[in-house]
Amino acid sequence: MTRACLPPKSDHSPISFAVPAGACDSHVHIFGPFAKYPLADDRSYTPQEFSPAQFAAHLDGIGFARGVLVTASVCGTNNGSLLEGLEQYPDRFRGIVVPDINVTDKELDRWHDLGVRGARFNLLQIDGKPMYRNGVGLEVLQKLAPKFAERGWHAQIWAHAPDLPELAPKLLPLGLPLVIDHMGRMNTSHGLNNPGFQFLCKLLAEGKGWVKISGADRIGDVSKEYVDVDPFAKALLEANPDNVVWGTDWPHINYFDSALIPDDGKLVNLLSRWIDKVADLERVLVSNPARLYDFPKV
Repeated sequence: MTRACLPPKSDHSPISFAVPAGACDSHVHIFGPFAKYPLADDRSYTPQEFSPAQFAAHLDGIGFARGVLVTASVCGTNNGSLLEGLEQYPDRFRGIVVPDINVTDKELDRWHDLGVRGARFNLLQIDGKPMYRNGVGLEVLQKLAPKFAERGWHAQIWAHAPDLPELAPKLLPLGLPLVIDHMGRMNTSHGLNNPGFQFLCKLLAEGKGWVKISGADRIGDVSKEYVDVDPFAKALLEANPDNVVWGTDWPHINYFDSALIPDDGKLVNLLSRWIDKVADLERVLVSNPARLYDFPKV
């Protein structure tokens, strides 16, 4: 039996800047209804149900127009909740699925038509073992990469930045755009000069990868307003601001201590610490996600 996650905060701090039109929250999850779309039996945690309408309300609350649904590992390869969300909000949502290795071309085409533009692969490890159960790994990516390339999809990689130098020789030859989740889940105590983090910056600088400057709450100290994350986010933006997107990671699953649950307003406001120019803010929140996820121009 896994632990039940706490829900997100019911309100948030005011946004401290003018959110640009067409802004996109590029990383969230929805779940359920579980009677229709059950979670995987062998899972690492148990979230509550969160509907497409609840996500739309979250976007409205922070002043964002668009969002990207990502199938979480606890769903296994059941992408039903995500696909239903895309059906309900075709102009507002895009999706990143977790595919079964035997997914058919017909299914992929249907997913693409609904707004799927990539697939997520769980390569996050601790001591050589998967950090989270479920999800799919490198074997599935290697088999399906040609099918993704045909459809213009990218591979979203959930991995620790220090593992990227070892993973890159297996990932780069696949010829897909690579999107690294949550700043490479970089433990800030490792410092900016960590070889894995420097490799991630190089990947960005050479245009071979993208990064989500999301998940500050996963790698930073909430009691200090995540200031320890600032140098890492700024370094990634400096490496290549054209290949950076941002997300809240709503509804902040896998939290069991209410003191650690992030305030979405404060997460949004981190952008004002990381980005000085209005044009760069527009890139990260509007034009970059529009290009990566194939949203229409604002």
